[in-house]
This record gives sequence, C-alpha cells and structure tokens, in this order.
Amino acid sequence: MTKSVKQTIAILLLLCVIIAVFPLMKIKDSEFGGADGAAEEAILEIDPDYQPWAESILEPPGGETESLLFCVQAAIGSGILCFGFGYLAAKKKYQK
Repeated sequence: MTKSVKQTIAILLLLCVIIAVFPLMKIKDSEFGGADGAAEEAILEIDPDYQPWAESILEPPGGETESLLFCVQAAIGSGILCFGFGYLAAKKKYQK
C-alpha cells in the first residue's frame, strides 16, 4: 500500500468515528426509541384502553441490551449475505 492510500484510509476511518461519536456527545439525555415504541404510542392514541394480547418471553434488562442484540443480529445477517456473494463471485471466477 502506498503512503497516500494509507493516509486516505486513516482519514476516512477518523471521519467515520467522528460521524458516529459526535451526535452521541452532542445530544444529551435523549431516548433513542424504535418502531415498537412509536407503534405503541400510536395505538394508545387511537384506543387508550387497548391491552396487548401477548407479552415478551424474555425482557432485556435495558435499552442498551436490546440495541446490542439488534446489532448482533444485523452483523450475523450481513456476514451470511456477504459470504454468499463472495462464494458466488469466487465460484463464477474459478469455473472458467
């Protein structure tokens, strides 16, 4: 790798870190809710007496744990998808 490529990679990695960290540092006392919370609020606006007919089997101890599990699920899914694309590309390349 040349020096300019290494510098470009370092700058891009630094930029990724800044983009990820800056909003979390800037916004104080914020609640990052998901679609489930928004749906629950919308349902309660329509029918305040609504009672859910199902409960979660496993309730995570906090919002951070729920986010972690979602990220792990997304990472596993993207790993499987990327492995499949790589396998198909290599299969096509080495069949010739």
